[in-house]
Amino acid sequence: MKKIIKSLLSQFSYKNPKKSFHEELQKKIDYKFNSSDLLKAALTHTSINSSNSKSSPFERMEFLGDSILGLIVAEELFLKYPDSPEGNLSKIKSKIVSQKFLTIKAKEINLGDYLLLSSEAIQDGGKKLPSILSDAMESLICAIYLDGNIGFARKFIKDFILLNFEKFIKSDEMTNYKSILQEYTQSRFQNIPKYKIVSEKGPDHNKIFTIKVFINDELFGEGKGANKKEAQQNAAKVACLKLKI
Repeated sequence: MKKIIKSLLSQFSYKNPKKSFHEELQKKIDYKFNSSDLLKAALTHTSINSSNSKSSPFERMEFLGDSILGLIVAEELFLKYPDSPEGNLSKIKSKIVSQKFLTIKAKEINLGDYLLLSSEAIQDGGKKLPSILSDAMESLICAIYLDGNIGFARKFIKDFILLNFEKFIKSDEMTNYKSILQEYTQSRFQNIPKYKIVSEKGPDHNKIFTIKVFINDELFGEGKGANKKEAQQNAAKVACLKLKI
């Protein structure tokens, strides 16, 4: 493991943040790093380029963290639901390891506050972007695994990601109404829903979309949202309620 860490950090150069900056995060996650450099690497986004052109291993750490997360979540679900079929376990797992759920969990520990990003990425709202926050959570899992072992990574995942997961995955925020509606309509109507944008209002940075959903040319729901995806989800939710599914 030491060789892996040495190889990983040899690719990386960065400006040292204040020591207290990362001590605060370590207290939050209840894990003390042996290698502070490993934690800094995990929190340094690839948007930052150092003076000697050595880039952050953020994406490589996110890649390994994703696999560790998937393994431990699968194992915990396998043990928690001994009578549940594979299909149900897969659906639960996909929600837990999703960008949306990891973003929720990253915000719970204010992970964005500890990320090191380029000034351009910060201006673009990078510290709050789901794509960056979810990747950072996986990178942090990798850092804990490399610094400690799989046991410490499992503890972090159980204590901070799987904590109250059932409440979250049953919430509206985690329910994919588009998927539910499509599965139902394919089975009942042998067709899939069609979504139509009926209005798009507001400036580019604050648009509101209105979308209607049709099944066999019949209107079943209308939804609004800050983007097309959100408006479609809201329209699909209305349709699901109308169809009582």
